[in-house]
Amino acid sequence: MTAASSHNPFSGAGLDRRSAARAASDWLPEALADANTRFLLTSGTQHLMRRTPEPAIAFLDSTHPLLREIEPQRLVLLGWYQGARCVLIDAPPGYTAESPGTVLAELRSLLGILPEDQAAILACARALVIWRSRHQHCGACGAPTTPRSAGHSLACTSSECGAEFFPRIDPAVIVVVTDADRVLLGRQPSWPAGRYSALAGFVEPGETLEDAVLREVHEETGVRASAPRYFASQAWPFPSSLMLGFHATASVGPLELDGELEAAQWFEARQIAAAAGILLPPHHTIARRLIESWYLRATGSALEAG
Repeated sequence: MTAASSHNPFSGAGLDRRSAARAASDWLPEALADANTRFLLTSGTQHLMRRTPEPAIAFLDSTHPLLREIEPQRLVLLGWYQGARCVLIDAPPGYTAESPGTVLAELRSLLGILPEDQAAILACARALVIWRSRHQHCGACGAPTTPRSAGHSLACTSSECGAEFFPRIDPAVIVVVTDADRVLLGRQPSWPAGRYSALAGFVEPGETLEDAVLREVHEETGVRASAPRYFASQAWPFPSSLMLGFHATASVGPLELDGELEAAQWFEARQIAAAAGILLPPHHTIARRLIESWYLRATGSALEAG
């Protein structure tokens, strides 16, 4: 399972985080003085991208005029990429630094077309930008916060409070329930026509991942699943989820929907292979990989359906 997990988008070791470097008080002067430092511009939740010769991050260098006017607290040390420092410019929403051949784009529109290592960098940047925008004030006393640890923590500026906040990650389970050569999939009303996917939901306080798997399956479909088995994980920065993939088993039977799903259905392997009345999740999702791994086990062959 460990080897397979490297194929999930937003994963891999493209970004060398070097978290210890965040504690250095002179990290920013060093980054600005280093001609090799790469700066990633994000405005709101849009990233500066190069269109040609293929989609890629449009990194800026330390000579860019923006770096002479941007507030230092808007710079975040992401880590090292291809041996060079990689610094996030958390520009205010609406700010543009576009130049010929570049465009500001949302990460969702780039899924499936970006190099995997760059997708992982943008996943990190997007999650940090959203977290920073939602914690500009202390959740304990309401005072303004200020960045620390090279932008990876936010500290309350009140001397009477001094609370410190760190990026939040929301764990969610996603599960493919199977009975031999049949698989249980559901669809939400907002999805494209015919789209069915794995069942998913957020982990609740005081709940194990395995308990969350069994609860979500039962709540959404009325099915009593068993034997949850961990498969792999995928960062999902929309805005800050960590998808934890599982397989589970259950017996084919009637379904009772709780209203969260528009529909759910047991599909036979041959229906999945023929894409008969079903549109599978996109290839860049862990849901797709869960379905493909079940199909391989059930049939002995790889899934070719679109």
